[in-house]
Amino acid sequence: MLSFCLMFTSVTFSSEPSSLHIKTVERFITAFNAHDSSAMASFVGNDIEWLSISGDQITVEVKGKGNLIESMNAYFKSCPTCSSELSSAISSINKVSAVEVASWKDARGSKSQRAVSVYEFSEGKIIRVYYFSAEK
Repeated sequence: MLSFCLMFTSVTFSSEPSSLHIKTVERFITAFNAHDSSAMASFVGNDIEWLSISGDQITVEVKGKGNLIESMNAYFKSCPTCSSELSSAISSINKVSAVEVASWKDARGSKSQRAVSVYEFSEGKIIRVYYFSAEK
């Protein structure tokens, strides 16, 4: 009986960080949708890296919290109608994998696309975002 309780306790505690990480990603996306780059930065580590992956190419889009803020401000200026939502998300201990649906409007109307993203965590902060090329 004691071994069952210990096993159950360890499973309970090991799932807590992952559910907290999903909530952090949700808050990060909420800040993105508010076009609030400073709020986004509050969820990331100082050395955040944003990596875009397309086929066998990996591009470092942003490195560092200050650069994330600058990059997001420029992005929001170029796309004032852009928003995103998590279609689904699962978590391991230090990573959240998600399907994100990006939406925006242009001269021809509403547009959207799906992409897979992976958020990597350390000490409760997002330290790396892997963003795979979008599927339209």
